[in-house]
Amino acid sequence: MAWTCAGYHSTATFSSLYPPVLQDCGFSSLRPQTLRLLNHPTRFSFSHQKGYRLPQSPSPFTILCLREPKAMAVTGRSWDKLILNSDVPVLVEFYASWCGPCRMVHRVIDEIAMDYTGRLKCFVLNADDDLEIAEDYEIKAVPVVLLFKNGEKRESVIGTMPKEFYVAAIERVLAT
Repeated sequence: MAWTCAGYHSTATFSSLYPPVLQDCGFSSLRPQTLRLLNHPTRFSFSHQKGYRLPQSPSPFTILCLREPKAMAVTGRSWDKLILNSDVPVLVEFYASWCGPCRMVHRVIDEIAMDYTGRLKCFVLNADDDLEIAEDYEIKAVPVVLLFKNGEKRESVIGTMPKEFYVAAIERVLAT
């Protein structure tokens, strides 16, 4: 999976609990010494009371963690076109931006999207932004993965599961 992290200089203090942006970049398991060795335009220092700290600089500090998603976003506006009228089976992950387990499922869905290129389309839908679609499919909690074929819901996987659970459901849908 391709991750890109870019840092800009300034004074910023990060929580010692590692904010999600650092966790997503894989920084949560790194020691402060290792952070200094990374190819960043600045040096980090660490204090257990203050968290990560950057030296003074005139520009504001931001960390951008971008990954190249393999599963495209779908919304209520594009639902019919991309999901219900698709000529190949479709996988849709219903997620919420605040949901930690959803981030783990995103990674699995991205892997699946690469593995099933041409045989299955993968999408993600933010259930908070498109409540009507979530209600139509009785989504009560996230993450939920639904599989569609010929515009009909065929399978569902509720919660965070190992990749094998999703693959088994996909194979059942592809076999029918």
